[in-house]
Parts: sequence; structure tokens; C-alpha cells
Amino acid sequence: MSSVAVTAQTAGPGAARAAAKRRRRVPLGGSTRRAGRLTYFLLGAVLLISIFPLYYTLLLGSSDSVSIAQNPIPQWLPDSSLFAQFQTVIASDSINFWKALWNSTLIGVFSSLSVVFFSTLAGYSFAKLNFRGRGPLLVFVIATMAVPVQLGIIPLYILMSEIGWYGKVQAVIVPGLVTAFGVFWMTQYLSEALPYELIEAARVDGASMFRTFWSVAMPAALPAAAMLGLFQFVQQWTNYFWPSIILTSQNPTLPLVVQSLRDNYFVDYSLVMGGVFLVTLPLLVMFFFVGRQLVAGIMAGAVKG
Repeated sequence: MSSVAVTAQTAGPGAARAAAKRRRRVPLGGSTRRAGRLTYFLLGAVLLISIFPLYYTLLLGSSDSVSIAQNPIPQWLPDSSLFAQFQTVIASDSINFWKALWNSTLIGVFSSLSVVFFSTLAGYSFAKLNFRGRGPLLVFVIATMAVPVQLGIIPLYILMSEIGWYGKVQAVIVPGLVTAFGVFWMTQYLSEALPYELIEAARVDGASMFRTFWSVAMPAALPAAAMLGLFQFVQQWTNYFWPSIILTSQNPTLPLVVQSLRDNYFVDYSLVMGGVFLVTLPLLVMFFFVGRQLVAGIMAGAVKG
């Protein structure tokens, strides 16, 4: 029986309504204290510092090369000329924008789904299954994050060339099918968010090991998995280092297209900045629509854990 019902029986319906109203006013963390002016000032300063590079890119993309050469900040408000820069980038004969957009989308989506699935599977194994060498193996996986990516580029390039994947999209997708950070992220989350009782109940009902993972662990891991998928998609969408080595200009990604805009004796910074903002625009739209839901899911998962 809830405390509101008990109050209704002992003190009457009026006291019960007052008690329910007080409970609704208390936030989830249990504190009614509001943030001070200093907190809002610091958050506002961080927001302005974070958004200024994007705003500056928008201003340069709305200008022309002459104005940029005369003044580092040619104007304070963007205008409609930015859309003309978009059209120039898309219709340029020197780059294959639509091919690059397809490749970046394919790499981002496929890598995100793969990293989420395999990282959640490995995280479930490390967090909830008992097997020999579980601790040292997890330490080894985490330790690989300290190894610079550049150390493995030469052997990876030789391997991709030997199997005939040079210049192909799968040479970018396959090395990123699973990440050490993803395994660590999902291991930490499932250790707290998934009770052993749910796993034992599924096994008693006759579920196999994989069925238990798919029907019990995967739904519990959805908030963290969504954030991991978002991080992986953004990383692959903006990845330049490895695609610039293994891909060609005939089969590029969007960061390579932006780079090709400045491969001239004269760099049109307004065109380059317009291309940069055009490449960044899908990420901004994605964050606008799903960012709030993802944060809410993470908070809900943290409270349940």
C-alpha cells in the first residue's frame, strides 16, 4: 500500500492530496535546490565556446574569398549565399559528393550496428558470465586503448592490399567492427543495470545462452547501446585518417571530399567552409531529433541501475 493511501486512511483525503502534491514537486534525485547564477554563467560560457567554431564556419561559408582576405570576420550574420556554396559543392565536377555521402552513410550505419552488437555481447560476457581468465582478458582489452592507432596502420594497409580491398569501403568497415571502448562501456553498464535474477529466471524458463542475451541483456542495455551507436556513427562520419590512406578519389568519404576542395594552388576558404558545414549538417540534424531521447534513456537506465 502506498504512503498516499495510508495518509488518506489516517488523516483524510485532503492530507492525501497535499502529500501527493509534495511528492510530485520533489525531483528524481530527491533535492529541491536550484542551480545558482554562477552555474548558469559557467554553462552558458561553455556553450558559447563550444558553438563558436561552428558559427564561425557558417559565417565564412556565407562570405566570399575577397571578404575573407580583407577581414577575418567578414560579417556577423550568415546570409543566403551559403546555399549557393552548398550547390557548388554538390555540383562540382572535381568531386563525387553523392558517392561520398553514400559511402559515409554506409560505413557509419554498418559500423555502429556492428559495434553495438559485438560490444554488448562481449560486455554481457565479461559482466555476467563466469569463465576462466575473465579479469585478465578484460584488462588486456582495455589496455589496447593505450596503443596508438598509427602503430597498426602499416600492417593493416599491407593486409588490405594483399586481400584486394584497397580502395574499397569494406577496408574501412571491417577493422572497426568492434572497439575496445565499446566493450568497456557495455561491461560497466551491464554490471550495474542487469540483475542476475533476470538471467537466472530466463535460464530456468529454458532459454539458451544466446536467447538470454538477446531477450534479457539486450533490452536492458538499450540506453547505453544507443549512446555507443551514436558515438561510433559520429566517429566514422568524421574519420579522415584511415580512409585517406586506403580509399581513392573515385570512392571517397565526405571528409575526403572536403579535403579535395582545397587541393589547389588557390584555396577558396568560403567554398571549403561551406563544404565543412554541409558535411556537419546531417550530424546536427540527428542530434536535434534524437539527442534528448538518448540522454533521457541514459538517465532512466542510470536510475534503474
